[in-house]
Formats: sequence, structure tokens, C-alpha cells
Amino acid sequence: MRNLLILLAAIVVVLILIILLFSGKSAFRRFLSLFLEERSDDYDDGDMPVKSAPANRAPQQHDRRGGQNDEFAQQKRTSEPIVEMATLIRKSDDRMRIIESTGQVKLVDEYYELIFVTRKGQKLKIECSAEAYDKVPFNQQGSLTYRRNTLVKFKYYEDTVFN
Repeated sequence: MRNLLILLAAIVVVLILIILLFSGKSAFRRFLSLFLEERSDDYDDGDMPVKSAPANRAPQQHDRRGGQNDEFAQQKRTSEPIVEMATLIRKSDDRMRIIESTGQVKLVDEYYELIFVTRKGQKLKIECSAEAYDKVPFNQQGSLTYRRNTLVKFKYYEDTVFN
């Protein structure tokens, strides 16, 4: 009888540990997901499988300031470059310009973002440099290469723009 109580207590402790460690929002689970991340070279055809979100939870995308924006598609979180056919539909920038009394102008906290729409109709927010921000043309379809929401290159008919 005593051994049975010890065994039941051990099972309860193990179940509680499993619930705490592997619940959806635990820090351990987020840390573990870094190592379990799927890579595109694991697949023969080079395509990543599309994960569907649970029916009761809508996919959420956080913008730079921490807000939520459901308008944009959940982008793939992989360290490998992703290539998609896309068209630039919007440019947005956030920067602070400081003008000294000497007339010297300085830009601080520069943040440039390009918003593309893919052939499937998904919107992608891609961070880029100031040079790429100026060079990428509107309404020009091309091959967009990005890694973790950062522009690598955009190749279109007339030119190729690197970040």
C-alpha cells in the first residue's frame, strides 16, 4: 500500500512537470523550439510545409512597436533564405532627424520597411537598408529573397537590388 502511494505521487509530480515545461507559453518550450525549427534543406523539393493555425486561434503578427496586425501573413521563421515572387505595394520608414545649431543634420533610429504582396495574396513586411528602400520600385513584380523578415535581394526585370 505504501509503495502504491509513492508511485502515485511520483506520477502526479511527473505530470505536473510535463504540463509546466511543455505548455504553449512556457519559456522552456520557446527555448526548445529554437532547436526543433524546420529547415528548408530537410525537404527534397525545397518547399517548406505550410503550418495551419488552430481553428480557435487566429495567427498574430507583431509589428516593430509591439502592436498586433492581423492583415499580414504569418511569415516563416527560418534562418534559411526564402525566395518568393512578389510585388512592392507600400514603403514605410521611421527615423528621427536631429539638426544641430551648427547646421549638421544627423539621422538616428532609422527603420525602413517594405511591404510586398505575393502571388498567393499574402502581405509580407520586410526590413531593409536606406539604399534598398530608395531603389526598389513600386508595382514591379520580381523575385524577393529574404531571411527572417530582412531583405537579402529583390531581382526584377531591369535590375537587382541588394540590401
